[in-house]
Amino acid sequence: MKYEITSLNTKKLFAEALKKIILQKSFSKVTVSELIRECGVNRKTFYYHFSDVYDLLKWTLEQEAIDVVKNFDLIVDYEEAILFVIEYIKVNNKFLNNIYDSLGRDELKRFFYTDFVGIVEIIIGKAEEETHKKLTDNFKKFLAAFYTEAIAGTLVERITHQDQQSKEELVTYISTVFRSSLTSVVREFPNSLDSLNYKSDT
Repeated sequence: MKYEITSLNTKKLFAEALKKIILQKSFSKVTVSELIRECGVNRKTFYYHFSDVYDLLKWTLEQEAIDVVKNFDLIVDYEEAILFVIEYIKVNNKFLNNIYDSLGRDELKRFFYTDFVGIVEIIIGKAEEETHKKLTDNFKKFLAAFYTEAIAGTLVERITHQDQQSKEELVTYISTVFRSSLTSVVREFPNSLDSLNYKSDT
């Protein structure tokens, strides 16, 4: 247990160093040498915890935002979870914008997507329980990708255009979509694809 705490603290040390450096230069120009110098450790320590600077960035975003969101009851606490992410984007806006400038929109969206897809899958599972409906695996994957793509795109858009809506408006928009549509989609999905009576084009 003591080792795990020490390892986590070391990772957090690197994460803070990364954020500090990115505020001064683009992410693409950050080097491992800078990070170990900032943290006062050797190169071996860095590579024990991370494969490269990109890996450190991914861990930083997950640790500070995504993993915290996973602690919410996402059926009950939609708005609190969404508000947390929006607030995180606001507080870390310069940091995230510098990443955006270095990696581009699609790459930054991928960071949000990778972890939010798991969160959305949890919500879909709870919607199945509420509606006493069992979806096919393929449809669950489709549904998770559909909603996650929308969320990830919205969050990235928030990084570069914070003045489009107030955070209260954005929370209302996203939570309304989830509350009103997801349960209905799950409930309306047919028990058998045969019932859709699709006719193939000839």
